[in-house]
Amino acid sequence: MGKTSLRVSLAGLLLIGGAACGGMSGAQVHASSDASAFLVENDAAMKKMMADMHVPPSGMVDRDFLVMMIPHHQGAIDMCAALLRYGSNAKLKILCNEIATKQEEEIHLMRRLLADMPAAPAPADENPPHHHH
Repeated sequence: MGKTSLRVSLAGLLLIGGAACGGMSGAQVHASSDASAFLVENDAAMKKMMADMHVPPSGMVDRDFLVMMIPHHQGAIDMCAALLRYGSNAKLKILCNEIATKQEEEIHLMRRLLADMPAAPAPADENPPHHHH
């Protein structure tokens, strides 16, 4: 797509978006933009959490559990941060603060437990070097 057609497409989207918001009050537009921002932030937190949880198994169940659970807890903290930024329910915000505090404490504990465990074995090299004699 050329620059001109991209600009036209973006301008069209802005016009359509503006027309869609035309009947909304300022509070509704703000709520709508908060909802959109929350969804973007929450989706990013979820994607990061899922990517960080995807680790090759070491064969050490306890270690693997901790290595996956730490990003899971961090994901909960990140999702709570998004809710605290964009949410409006006071009771839910209190709950999110409690969740984030507890998850942070558990992350510190899991990191200490992980530090006390033997290191994971090095992954087997799938393509060992060929030695020519």
